[in-house]
Amino acid sequence: MRDRSDDMTATHEVKLAIAPSLAAVPATDWDALANPGWRLGAHGRLEATGSESLENPFNPFVCHAFLEALEAAGTVGRRAGWVPQHLLLQSPDGGLAAAVPAYLKSHSQGEYVFDWGWADAFERAGGHYYPKVQVSVPFTPATGPRLLVGCGPEADCKRRVLAQGLQALAAQRDASSVHVTFPEEDEWATLVEAGWLPRLDRQFHWYNEGFGSFDDFLATFASRKRKQVKRERRDALADGIEIRWHTGADLTEAHWDAFFAFYMDTGSRKWGTPYLNRRFFSLLGERMAERVLLIFAYRDGRPIAGALNLIGSDALYGRYWGALEEHPFLHFEVCYHQAVDYAIAHGLSRVEAGAQGEHKAARGYRATLTRSAHWIAHPGLRDAVASFLVRERAMVEEETEFLAEHGPFRKEN
Repeated sequence: MRDRSDDMTATHEVKLAIAPSLAAVPATDWDALANPGWRLGAHGRLEATGSESLENPFNPFVCHAFLEALEAAGTVGRRAGWVPQHLLLQSPDGGLAAAVPAYLKSHSQGEYVFDWGWADAFERAGGHYYPKVQVSVPFTPATGPRLLVGCGPEADCKRRVLAQGLQALAAQRDASSVHVTFPEEDEWATLVEAGWLPRLDRQFHWYNEGFGSFDDFLATFASRKRKQVKRERRDALADGIEIRWHTGADLTEAHWDAFFAFYMDTGSRKWGTPYLNRRFFSLLGERMAERVLLIFAYRDGRPIAGALNLIGSDALYGRYWGALEEHPFLHFEVCYHQAVDYAIAHGLSRVEAGAQGEHKAARGYRATLTRSAHWIAHPGLRDAVASFLVRERAMVEEETEFLAEHGPFRKEN
């Protein structure tokens, strides 16, 4: 398998190739597979182009504009330890029939599905865990398409071919393993059926049950929990704090300057070295402003805190938060309550608030399973990981059920 020009024949009718940069793949071809039935116009203006959009909600993270911005900004690349190795399935006429956003990695940072223990055990036993192949949206723990096959009767067959192609890519790059993180459930099922190891994790998502207002949502809470949320919303806006939403043409470089300061403050404290650079946020604003929502908190006319969200066709995805001043409950207001306000106002079906955070449950975000699938070449490591995952899955499912039973909502009689 060579870079783009080097083919791996899957059958006599199709070929697999590797693109070392998404810039080498036409955006219209990629997007037709990633988000069938949708077109992303100038500045991220979203248009439904066919009936496929009814069954395939638009996911902003897998679109060409987002993924290529990561590469163009240099946040993804050889120096970052994320080397693009996008898998392309070519049809007999030379067109793009399917694709996978894939990266050759020399570390396990920025993935949110943790395998450091696997790597450490394998290295101590004399193996080499890195490089590995990672199928994901870098730095983005949001479920979405990973095996991009578009629509049609051959979708399942294409997924199976892509799974085989990923294993061949790992062998050719001398990688220990392939990790498909945050795939959709049908993709996960295909990989598990092909012998990949299944893994479960948990996030907290808010679901819109036809609410007309935030108060309608709060009416589903038990009385004590409802009063608690009302109090923290009130306290968050004390000291003259004002909340504003910024999106589309309203976004300016001044907004991105302010947000980058928030991001760097949080990133340097939590991760040591933040993953994204200032250039990425400018590119995001240029290419996808209509799909961006910045929720800012202002005091005395000055932005003091903010959260970055991406807007899908049916969901709001919370990504990063930061603050230059500490105020009680301001994090909850900007990241969670305001996101719910926006989703209700715009008829979105859910809010995905990112990885981890049991504190989200008290604010009405429900425990929701997320998935990953793992192919490991070494039989010994594979058996050890498989045994661990059996125990981990049982624990995650048990904890998810517990959280569902002990949420803030009223109990039905």
